[in-house]
Amino acid sequence: MSLDFSEIRQLMAELEQSSLRELRIDDGDFHLHLSKNEQLAAMSTGLTSEPTVDPVSDEVKVNPMDKPAKPTSAIKAPLVGTVYLKAKPDAAAFKQVGDHVAVGEQVAIIEAMKLMTPVKSEVSGVITEILVEEEEVVDFDKPLFLVTEEG
Repeated sequence: MSLDFSEIRQLMAELEQSSLRELRIDDGDFHLHLSKNEQLAAMSTGLTSEPTVDPVSDEVKVNPMDKPAKPTSAIKAPLVGTVYLKAKPDAAAFKQVGDHVAVGEQVAIIEAMKLMTPVKSEVSGVITEILVEEEEVVDFDKPLFLVTEEG
């Protein structure tokens, strides 16, 4: 069994539209593994603490640093490949630190085997950190951006 490029693209499109998360085809020397990553791991940015009571004065003391932190999530690489933070070498970056990002908005491109795959955000918020460099080779599930979520 062997698939040509257009058949593989068709499989990719059908996988994207389906509820399946992975597709694996193994036939002799032909191996194809397609996977889509729909989960983002939330990472905590801080702990909240309860106000303390001074037993001598019965005053409640609240440390201003103990404010509950907004949740931070990572936008992760959906596949192994080379990450591009710009659509073209002379174009502006898709996103910079401080930029707002919406669910479904493209933030990067990953090239694998001459296929360009858009990386889209699954959270809405503000980009707080870019964890990769332009043209860096990334592994599957590697955090690319940190986003402080809205709400």
